[in-house]
Amino acid sequence: MADTTTPTPATTATRATSHAGTSGVTGKTVIDDTVVSKVAGIAAREVNGVHSLGNGAARAIGAIRDAIGQRDFGQGVKVEVGEKQVAADIVIVAEYPVSLQQVADGVRAGVARALEQIVGMEVAEVNVTVQDVYIPGDDDDNEDEKKEARVA
Repeated sequence: MADTTTPTPATTATRATSHAGTSGVTGKTVIDDTVVSKVAGIAAREVNGVHSLGNGAARAIGAIRDAIGQRDFGQGVKVEVGEKQVAADIVIVAEYPVSLQQVADGVRAGVARALEQIVGMEVAEVNVTVQDVYIPGDDDDNEDEKKEARVA
């Protein structure tokens, strides 16, 4: 049996199921929404052509978290968890010059497979938004140093 608690400012929605394991012992399994987001985020990052997840502000905060060793694997991922189904919205930055449709399809397939296998829920939909395209060399700080001064 599955039930979902209503999210409040102090709690998050959870999926709870009663399950009889292989040992015959019954109990309740609770999978928090943040876990579902992390699973989806990890699966999306594994797709070739995905540079990062999230919009500009989320990526900036993510860079700070990475620098202090607190990576947010759920960054750029929003999930809605029901009793039997889950839906996910993923925001990605694709690498140039990959096919954006192929990357989006790969993210959709990878996230759906991970959610079904790891979380054990049916996936209703996976929406992918390509927020930006990463062009190698755009983030090089040394580029200004390589240019000669135009004035003496």
